[in-house]
Amino acid sequence: MTAPAATPGGSAPQEALSQRQLIWRRFRRHKLAVLAMSVVGVLYVLAALAGFFSPQSVGRKDLDYAHCPPQPVRFSLRHGLHAPALRQHIDPVTLRQTYVRRPGEVTRLGFLVRGDEYRMAGLVPCRTHFFGARPAAAGDAPEAPRAFFFLGADKYGRDILSRLLHGARVSLSVGLAGIVVTFVLGLAIGGISGYMAGRTDTIIQRLIEIINSFPRLPMWLALGAAVPNDWSPLRTYFAITVVLGLLSWTGLARVVRGKVLSLREEDYTTAARLLGAGHGRIIFRHLLPGFTSHIIVSLTLAVPGVVLGETSLSFLGLGLREPVVSWGVMLQDCMDLEAVRYYPWLMAPVVMIVLTVLCFNFLGDGLRDAADPYATR
Repeated sequence: MTAPAATPGGSAPQEALSQRQLIWRRFRRHKLAVLAMSVVGVLYVLAALAGFFSPQSVGRKDLDYAHCPPQPVRFSLRHGLHAPALRQHIDPVTLRQTYVRRPGEVTRLGFLVRGDEYRMAGLVPCRTHFFGARPAAAGDAPEAPRAFFFLGADKYGRDILSRLLHGARVSLSVGLAGIVVTFVLGLAIGGISGYMAGRTDTIIQRLIEIINSFPRLPMWLALGAAVPNDWSPLRTYFAITVVLGLLSWTGLARVVRGKVLSLREEDYTTAARLLGAGHGRIIFRHLLPGFTSHIIVSLTLAVPGVVLGETSLSFLGLGLREPVVSWGVMLQDCMDLEAVRYYPWLMAPVVMIVLTVLCFNFLGDGLRDAADPYATR
């Protein structure tokens, strides 16, 4: 009996690859999904090292630069990397606040500069920032400006970019934590429903239909309003995570239930039952591993829903609150349409939310195509 021929390029024949290797090979052909996975990875790295990549401390306020517009980065042989220095100007007639350039002055910029103190990974005190304003040079005036707002500032003079990076830490981790709750409830309840069938399956399915019949946003609002205002940020964060997880498990439970119903009568399931295996062992040891790829895809596509849920609750003031920084909390400044009209850079969290949701959707589509057992390539 001859061995299967190798594929062009010297790679191993497809018959010799494991299921994981086949999924990875098909996934790499989905260029948009690979790009989305790279962007998601960068977002999580930036969130984990938010203090290092932030130009300023997340809590630093400077009312002299309230609603300061974005400062573009420029380069010249004289100043190197720099940004135009701005000063606040109030119109004496309309009292409108604007910013004008300081003639002949710039804010010098650089990499790995010393700035506000933060804790690397929440543990080690550090003052080095990846990019930001440099200390005044020898020839500069003592009052040389050091304020730098790449994406502008909010009404308290806080750096939007720094708050975006720290907000990503909360908003993206809420998505992962909510998925853990969804994963546990969806697998357990869906597996029991499909395996037990009969009356148990009927009761669980009616419960899922009742939960799905409630409008999602009003349900979020009702549960979010139940969180006491005097709770600490940590307890509020935990409560929001649990709320989002409790409302997101029904879709995964139905997927698991359908797969278990189709596999519970297979020969290997019957053999395990005849050998005396318990119901829990059959469900979690023999049935669920048979469609792990589908579970991963379902969870990947569920992350954007959890992120949007936290953003909606925080935006409406029923989720996370100050001093916690999240994308939803930052969007509370956009409730005033006049503020959005005159200070459009306050909408920067919307760009991050849209980017995150699109990347997770593209990643989920790529995983779904790669995990399809009937795929021809």
